[in-house]
Amino acid sequence: MPHPTFPRRPTGAAAFGALICGAAAAVALLVGAPARAADGTPARVIVAFKPGSALSRIEAEATLADPAPQRTRALAQRLGLALRSGASVGPRSQVVMADGLAAQALAQRLAADPEVASVSIDRRRRLAAAPNDPLYAVGGATGPVAGQWYLRPPNTTTPAAIDAESAWDTRTGSSSVVVAVLDTGIRFDHADLLPVAQGGPVLPGYDFVSDAPTGNDGDGRDADPSDPGDWITAAENSQAGGAFRDCGVSASSWHGTSVAGLVGAATNNGFGMAGVGRGIRVLPVRVLGKCGGFDSDIIAGMRWAAGLSVPGVPANPTPAKVINMSLGGTGTCSAAYAQAMTEIAAVGAVVVASAGNSAGHAVSEPANCAGVIAVAGLRHVGTKVGFSDLGPQIALAAPGGNCVDVTAGAACQYPILTARNAGTQVPIANSSVFSDAFNYTVGTSFAAPLVAGTAALMASVKPEITPTELRSLLLSSTRAFPTTGGDNGDGTTVPQCQAPIIDAAGKPVDQLQCYCTTSTCGAGMLDAGAAVRATAASVVVTPPPTTTPTPTTPTPVADSGGGGGGATSGAWLLGLLAATLALRRANRRRG
Repeated sequence: MPHPTFPRRPTGAAAFGALICGAAAAVALLVGAPARAADGTPARVIVAFKPGSALSRIEAEATLADPAPQRTRALAQRLGLALRSGASVGPRSQVVMADGLAAQALAQRLAADPEVASVSIDRRRRLAAAPNDPLYAVGGATGPVAGQWYLRPPNTTTPAAIDAESAWDTRTGSSSVVVAVLDTGIRFDHADLLPVAQGGPVLPGYDFVSDAPTGNDGDGRDADPSDPGDWITAAENSQAGGAFRDCGVSASSWHGTSVAGLVGAATNNGFGMAGVGRGIRVLPVRVLGKCGGFDSDIIAGMRWAAGLSVPGVPANPTPAKVINMSLGGTGTCSAAYAQAMTEIAAVGAVVVASAGNSAGHAVSEPANCAGVIAVAGLRHVGTKVGFSDLGPQIALAAPGGNCVDVTAGAACQYPILTARNAGTQVPIANSSVFSDAFNYTVGTSFAAPLVAGTAALMASVKPEITPTELRSLLLSSTRAFPTTGGDNGDGTTVPQCQAPIIDAAGKPVDQLQCYCTTSTCGAGMLDAGAAVRATAASVVVTPPPTTTPTPTTPTPVADSGGGGGGATSGAWLLGLLAATLALRRANRRRG
């Protein structure tokens, strides 16, 4: 059964099984009538066709029509399988589904076709200059007292703070730099995240959630990435064969709004919070809904965000330089993700992803894909926060939030304060609220956007910066991890982080707070100020070419005797001088 992928949440719970409702958004292709699996879950895979193959050349019947159904029909007839089509992921890749067949078995059958380049199981993924914004300096009535501590200059209490202030002293964000937030969507009515047309930082975006139950908005893919809420009820969680069985009972997370706030909330506007990007544009790309979302929608959203084509979807008029993905799940990097990362890097976009919240297990997919800037989470003192995953794929670490006092009902001291909505299920209109010391936000989900916002500032300084150069400057400007200052609160010693550990039974072992090393938590702690200064120093200013004028000898102009203006002869000048002297003598005589 496919493993789910979810927005990053700080929990060590085991991955949920991938569950999806029937075929609400699928195109039925009746080649036989297979029985559904016992739990009602169809197998889902992402199929990539070989370039130039007959299947890859099947074109859409209309300009924006999706060619996936035609390709699936042809593939079903070739293989003698009852297949159903999902949405396209790219020009030569799409989702294919089948009932009564395990995903791995379906993948093997399809991979045997000579026109198929690769097949990946389509798994669910889950949510894993100082401004005058009042919450920047100190939290509201419900805290935290530390306010947006993670953006301020580091000190002895919060050495993990990223020093966004000195970054802003060098350069605030450019409105021409776009950061795509691939998440649950956004609340366009939050006062710190208004649309560009209303003076805010948020671009129109797109909704890529193709499965209607997961989307929870009554439709499939469309041009409205608004977050309708992703709550799970007790009935949904316990329904046998239901789409959200064992997803966990939860209120709506407003996760995308929270991540977007950290990336680029309206800043220095006298209201609410400050965003790292401070002046950049935020592009909401909705790829997650109830119980997360599927790889196929995430990859399609990644491609579109970077300006690449997705069949059936209008072109993105504002391609992103930086793509933030605060989501993930178990597993190694699939061929589908690897191909997408390669294509995205080729057009100059950078992907930032959260490491995961499984308490020190291996880095999750897609953060573990080559080329991704994977971000681990830190406590305020610079140690790895307990929930963060770790490993050699981590590029660097940034604050993920921590509470210190875990007593029931106690205030969380160092959360990552950010934007949200007050609704527990459906959104409350114009609810411009923020997380606080009691309704707090922590997780590697909130470490990644601090890096994404910094990357956007770097691109604002140097628009032509390449993904390779940006990564190099970002990592080389980090601060070293501390080796003291950690406190477990129970008198035990904080250990050094180790590579992900697997026990004798083959299960991953938790690693809670530990002292980071460069092999477990990346190059060091994010230093936004140093990264932006390093980028500015790398800008080569080429002066305009200068030329030394060649001396020329003026050509004498003959006195033509005419009146015209312009050049004069020497004889004419002598005559003028004589007349002037005579006039002066006459004047003296008159005086």
